[in-house]
Amino acid sequence: MDERTLYHGVTEPSAPDLGGRLPVAIAVPGGEKNAVSTLGWQSVYRMLSEEPGLAVERVFPDKRGLIDGGDPTTRESQSPLSSFPVIAWSVTFEEDFLILPRTLQAAGVPPLSAERSRLPLVMVGGPPAFLNPAPIAPFVDIFWVGEADNNFIPFFLTLKQLIFDGADRETILDTIKDLPGVYVPGKSQTPVRRVVSSGPGPLVDPGFSCFISGHATFRDTLLLEVNRGCPYGCRFCAAGFIYRPPRNADIDELKRIVELTDPPKIGLVGTALTDWPDLLPFLKWIHGQKKKFSLSSMRADGITEELLIYLRERGIRTITLALEGASERLRNMMSKKLDPEDFLNAVRLCARYGVNHLKMYLIAGWPDETDEDYEELRDFLEKIVQIRSEEPGGRKKHFMRITIGVSSLVPKPFTPFQWAPMTGEEALNRRMKMLTKMVKPYKGVTLHHDNPFQARLQALLARGGEELADFILLAAEHGGWKKALKRWDGDIDATLSRERTKDEFFPWEVIDIGVKREHLWKEWSRSKKAQVSPKCSPKGCTHCVGCGMEKDS
Repeated sequence: MDERTLYHGVTEPSAPDLGGRLPVAIAVPGGEKNAVSTLGWQSVYRMLSEEPGLAVERVFPDKRGLIDGGDPTTRESQSPLSSFPVIAWSVTFEEDFLILPRTLQAAGVPPLSAERSRLPLVMVGGPPAFLNPAPIAPFVDIFWVGEADNNFIPFFLTLKQLIFDGADRETILDTIKDLPGVYVPGKSQTPVRRVVSSGPGPLVDPGFSCFISGHATFRDTLLLEVNRGCPYGCRFCAAGFIYRPPRNADIDELKRIVELTDPPKIGLVGTALTDWPDLLPFLKWIHGQKKKFSLSSMRADGITEELLIYLRERGIRTITLALEGASERLRNMMSKKLDPEDFLNAVRLCARYGVNHLKMYLIAGWPDETDEDYEELRDFLEKIVQIRSEEPGGRKKHFMRITIGVSSLVPKPFTPFQWAPMTGEEALNRRMKMLTKMVKPYKGVTLHHDNPFQARLQALLARGGEELADFILLAAEHGGWKKALKRWDGDIDATLSRERTKDEFFPWEVIDIGVKREHLWKEWSRSKKAQVSPKCSPKGCTHCVGCGMEKDS
């Protein structure tokens, strides 16, 4: 990061001068509140906006693909989206897929790539671009596969040169189709290798938001990336595989970012915050700058007495811990690598030192889960409530509320569970009702669960192929997903409800994330035996020779 790093805070950028620059619209689905609560696109915006050859503007279409009820236009100049030669989408969630065709239609741009004979070029980046781009591939001309590495800006400058030279659409796509990090459906040589911004070692480009807002989910907060990837390799978690190798940011770099931006509050983002050895020193430094902070969820075995006391002294009132599996068998199946005694110890520390609200995450719908697994959870919950009663957190004045959030297991691509079937909607609903009934007798314990229909929808969009484009178009045109399912002639159970065979080709394998298929199959086989695998070597990929990432080291 250098001194010209862009940061707007609560201010709005002015419309850029177009003279000799390539206009690029960055589209973030779901409206402004969703956009300013998301970190990835803001890092991309900053990189592109700093490039003198580009003129970047933002557009935040709502669920209907509109802006304030009207046609999609950019924030900076209120220019029509269709006037931009490049529309670069930042997509985070599969449920936002239908906003792409809705927005393009509202802008007067044919939603299907095959129907576009000229500009604009429609580009997509974000996790779905390298998790499974297939369902939206018919809408997209270009996917950026992976992180914004040192090929990212040169790619846009290549586009600029081609467009300014008057190259037609097909010539542009044929020219760029095999550049690093580029997947052009129907043209690129596959599988396309995911690009990574930095190899094993420090995270050289930690993300940070360049806009803060009182309307964001994390109000008035600068989101700051502490680490990327996760060394634990939990078998259900896509982030633990598609963001390999795991990397920690350098504390001095994070300090420079905070000093540059001078925000009122900082939200630390990462998949394994307590694994960062500089976490507590950095929090103390932040406090010394007279700034507030918040943290995403933490591993229970990383909660030490020293850390928790400090968090409470700084006014942190809520702690979030991920239990994931109802029983030890299920946690071993997912290779959670969590000693239940460590979890109970973390609960005890929370109750002892005045945490007001303990949040717990749980996942239901594991392959071959049984009622016995949830009887074990009942016993474990008894222990948690008992611990609370023994500590100040059980007293009326310092009572610690406990909220259990339950989500349905969605077997994601590029994880060992990509071969797994997903539990049916009816069975998931029964499980959620059983869990709701389980916690009812306990004072101060509440349970919230996701909607199994929505979870199954997410799984369909995450695991399907290009045939899902028809389904997405139906949803865009006929009022949403449920209405589209009634009109769609596809079979959701064929995609979700069967275990896949070892050698079956997956639609997402047009991408190579760097982790070997053989490694994922081995982990799937071990999961069936509830065998735990070791986490990533702290010495780095070259000392592991396991998943395949060592080839890039």
